[in-house]
Amino acid sequence: MEADVLTSAAQGRLKSFIERIERLEEDKAAVMADLKEVYAEAKSEGFDTKILRKVIRLIKQDKAKRQEEEALIDLYLSAIGELA
Repeated sequence: MEADVLTSAAQGRLKSFIERIERLEEDKAAVMADLKEVYAEAKSEGFDTKILRKVIRLIKQDKAKRQEEEALIDLYLSAIGELA
Protein backbone atom coordinates (compact mmCIF):
# COMPACT_ATOMS: atom_id res chain seq x y z
CA MET A 1 0.00 0.00 0.00
CA GLU A 2 1.18 3.47 -0.78
CA ALA A 3 0.66 6.36 1.64
CA ASP A 4 -1.61 8.22 -0.79
CA VAL A 5 -3.91 5.16 -0.93
CA LEU A 6 -4.67 5.33 2.80
CA THR A 7 -7.52 7.56 3.82
CA SER A 8 -6.89 10.24 6.35
CA ALA A 9 -8.78 8.18 8.95
CA ALA A 10 -6.65 5.09 8.16
CA GLN A 11 -3.48 7.16 8.43
CA GLY A 12 -4.62 8.41 11.83
CA ARG A 13 -5.37 4.87 13.03
CA LEU A 14 -1.99 3.64 11.76
CA LYS A 15 -0.20 6.44 13.60
CA SER A 16 -2.20 5.62 16.74
CA PHE A 17 -1.21 1.93 16.54
CA ILE A 18 2.44 2.81 16.07
CA GLU A 19 2.42 5.22 19.02
CA ARG A 20 0.75 2.61 21.25
CA ILE A 21 3.25 -0.05 20.21
CA GLU A 22 6.15 2.30 20.90
CA ARG A 23 4.80 3.08 24.39
CA LEU A 24 4.31 -0.61 25.12
CA GLU A 25 7.84 -1.40 23.92
CA GLU A 26 9.17 1.26 26.30
CA ASP A 27 7.11 -0.22 29.14
CA LYS A 28 8.36 -3.70 28.26
CA ALA A 29 11.98 -2.51 28.35
CA ALA A 30 11.40 -0.93 31.77
CA VAL A 31 9.80 -4.12 33.12
CA MET A 32 12.64 -6.24 31.73
CA ALA A 33 15.18 -3.94 33.44
CA ASP A 34 13.24 -4.27 36.72
CA LEU A 35 13.17 -8.07 36.40
CA LYS A 36 16.90 -8.15 35.72
CA GLU A 37 17.48 -6.07 38.84
CA VAL A 38 15.34 -8.37 41.02
CA TYR A 39 17.10 -11.49 39.73
CA ALA A 40 20.49 -9.83 40.37
CA GLU A 41 19.40 -8.99 43.90
CA ALA A 42 18.24 -12.57 44.50
CA LYS A 43 21.55 -13.88 43.13
CA SER A 44 23.52 -11.54 45.39
CA GLU A 45 21.69 -13.05 48.36
CA GLY A 46 22.73 -16.56 47.30
CA PHE A 47 19.64 -17.76 45.43
CA ASP A 48 20.06 -19.77 42.23
CA THR A 49 18.39 -17.64 39.56
CA LYS A 50 18.08 -20.53 37.12
CA ILE A 51 16.03 -22.44 39.68
CA LEU A 52 14.12 -19.30 40.62
CA ARG A 53 13.11 -18.85 36.96
CA LYS A 54 12.01 -22.47 36.83
CA VAL A 55 9.93 -22.05 40.00
CA ILE A 56 8.24 -18.98 38.48
CA ARG A 57 7.49 -20.96 35.30
CA LEU A 58 6.04 -23.84 37.34
CA ILE A 59 3.87 -21.52 39.43
CA LYS A 60 2.38 -20.06 36.25
CA GLN A 61 1.54 -23.52 34.95
CA ASP A 62 -1.83 -25.12 35.63
CA LYS A 63 -1.47 -27.48 38.62
CA ALA A 64 -2.98 -30.49 36.82
CA LYS A 65 -0.77 -29.90 33.79
CA ARG A 66 2.29 -29.55 36.04
CA GLN A 67 1.46 -32.81 37.85
CA GLU A 68 0.97 -34.60 34.53
CA GLU A 69 4.31 -33.29 33.27
CA GLU A 70 6.08 -34.36 36.48
CA ALA A 71 4.53 -37.84 36.25
CA LEU A 72 5.73 -38.20 32.66
CA ILE A 73 9.22 -37.05 33.60
CA ASP A 74 9.30 -39.62 36.41
CA LEU A 75 8.02 -42.31 34.03
CA TYR A 76 10.65 -41.52 31.40
CA LEU A 77 13.46 -41.38 33.97
CA SER A 78 12.30 -44.67 35.44
CA ALA A 79 12.15 -46.21 31.97
CA ILE A 80 15.81 -45.41 31.34
CA GLY A 81 16.89 -46.48 34.82
CA GLU A 82 17.65 -43.00 36.15
CA LEU A 83 15.30 -43.12 39.17
CA ALA A 84 16.52 -45.02 42.16
